[in-house]
Amino acid sequence: MTPLPGPTRVATPRKGDDDRIGVSVTPTADGVSVTVRGEIDLDTVGLLRTALLQAMASYDGAEVTLDLSDVSFCDSSGLNALLRARQHALCEHRRLTIPASSPQVTRLLELTGSAALFRSAT
Repeated sequence: MTPLPGPTRVATPRKGDDDRIGVSVTPTADGVSVTVRGEIDLDTVGLLRTALLQAMASYDGAEVTLDLSDVSFCDSSGLNALLRARQHALCEHRRLTIPASSPQVTRLLELTGSAALFRSAT
């Protein structure tokens, strides 16, 4: 069995955005885990979108997990990116779940009725 590589940064923020958002990707036995920190808004959502698509294209497996526990802000463009990523994953017969999220993201998902879409089916 080949050991899984460590975390990989798959997208580089624009100059000045380094402190606003960070995305890292780690392969897992079942797929890939994407960890996001900082702010997801209109200015930074492109980085998240690119990272999610690259992660799904680069790593085999059925599961994509998002750790959003260090996300301090997420607006409607971020929610849209998450929903589109979920749809993309479903089209590829993959599951996209959010096992950990910050209170701000949890509130956004609950207020919009989206939380159930990202729960694990266990």
